[in-house]
Amino acid sequence: MLSDETITQIAAELAEADRTHSVIPRITARYPEATVEDSYAIQGVWRDQNLAAGRRLVGRKIGLTSKAMQQATGITEPDYGVMFDDTVYESGAEIPVDHFSNVRIEVELAFVLKRALEGPDCTLEDALAAIDYAVPALEVLNSHIELEGRTIVDTISDNAAYGAMVLGTVHKRPDEIDLRWVPGVLSRNGEIEETGVAAGVLGHPATGVAWLANKFHQHGARLEAGEIILAGSFTRPMWVSRGDEVLCDYGPMGTIACRFV
Repeated sequence: MLSDETITQIAAELAEADRTHSVIPRITARYPEATVEDSYAIQGVWRDQNLAAGRRLVGRKIGLTSKAMQQATGITEPDYGVMFDDTVYESGAEIPVDHFSNVRIEVELAFVLKRALEGPDCTLEDALAAIDYAVPALEVLNSHIELEGRTIVDTISDNAAYGAMVLGTVHKRPDEIDLRWVPGVLSRNGEIEETGVAAGVLGHPATGVAWLANKFHQHGARLEAGEIILAGSFTRPMWVSRGDEVLCDYGPMGTIACRFV
């Protein structure tokens, strides 16, 4: 376990990297003894400092929930981070590429909760009953730690590499559509780069919501009504650069477009 002083120091490094859009050396290269608990403690210090500075928490992201993402990162267990109000874009947005580091896009579904969800024995059925609606979402990854050789500890410490999300306009209740079969066809500058279906996320994209509720219970917390839960990508991440036009077709759930400037 890392000392409180070291945890605070690393959180400060990550905050500075976020401010300057830069990258720091791997935490696990410098502190090989660091644990998953340490990484969530680092993330928690960073989160609380942002809340104290006036940012508003709107939800949580879950990552590494599909085989595609696990194979892309070499990390085999899910993780989670926080999402603030100033990181949410609408479809059609122009997104400043300079606000992020190692900019990539993932194809996901997001869920908005109509009531609180609490473990320790939350099931998929419980999660579906607590969800108000699903909405297509693109996640913009933002990594402040060098990518080569990183572990789950590095990723969690860096707020699970979350940068921003772009939300679609089509909302569907869980009883209106079979969420497992929502497709994602991701294009960059008119060329298809990645495809997948939402069942690639733990067999059902809402399974991650139940997983997160149970994980939160271990820390004496719960998911609250109104929160947005970004459920994890069902495609590999796609690199983007300034000038790229991104389009994702979700079939019956519409499309999302954005441009990086």
